[in-house]
Amino acid sequence: MTRPAVGITLPAFVRDPDEVFAVARAAEVAGLDGVFVYDHLFRVAADGSRRPALEMTALLHAVIAETRRVAVGVLVARASLRPAAVTALTFATAARVSGDRVIAGIGAGDSESARENEEFGVGFGSFADRIADLGAAVHATRDAGVPVWVGGRHAEVRALAAATADGWNCWGADPTRFASEAAAVRNAAARAPFACSWGGLVVIDASDADAGAKAARLGARPGTVVGGPATVAGTLAGYVDAGADWVVAGPVDPRNPANAAALAAVRDRLA
Repeated sequence: MTRPAVGITLPAFVRDPDEVFAVARAAEVAGLDGVFVYDHLFRVAADGSRRPALEMTALLHAVIAETRRVAVGVLVARASLRPAAVTALTFATAARVSGDRVIAGIGAGDSESARENEEFGVGFGSFADRIADLGAAVHATRDAGVPVWVGGRHAEVRALAAATADGWNCWGADPTRFASEAAAVRNAAARAPFACSWGGLVVIDASDADAGAKAARLGARPGTVVGGPATVAGTLAGYVDAGADWVVAGPVDPRNPANAAALAAVRDRLA
């Protein structure tokens, strides 16, 4: 097994950016390979209230300024929110500011994104519209000096990733499905090198018992990877064996900087 790069998603649904920077700095100190921001306008809490969100382009550049070594990526920039030329320039500028540490993840958006677009007067469009937006954004960005990963599991999205991008990101699939889809995308890839990455929700703590208690307290969704470092490493090794060059953990408690050190212990076990 070749050791993958290991990344962590940063908190996005907060008002205080210092909470984001604390996790980013902890990830860099712990030796993780990458930190990733989301691209949302807001999210809706369980009680129906609107949760805050930090805007992706501003946050991307702020995280770059707060770090020195770690890769900084987006999972994923929604192609429908910005003209393709703006998306490309955002990432090209970030690459120059960061010293080429940026990973440009771009996606078409899904049903959970529709309300965000519509409430702000940005058309969500049909699936065909969103695929067209995605293709335009990837074409505009792929020669802007950053690796471009296309995010999404639909067959048309995977085909677009293979034909035009530098990588593909899958969110949440089990190892068996990821292995099948990653192999198909990699075999069809027109550009080299080509990276396959997996991202998903994780609850990690010092032990399996502690992680289980945390997962219950947080109401973790089915399919979330739960455990101490050894157990999480064992689960993520399945994705590495299935072809993941990157694994990106999305902690269910994203504001906790201690997750970075725990994931570094996972990274060491994947070596």
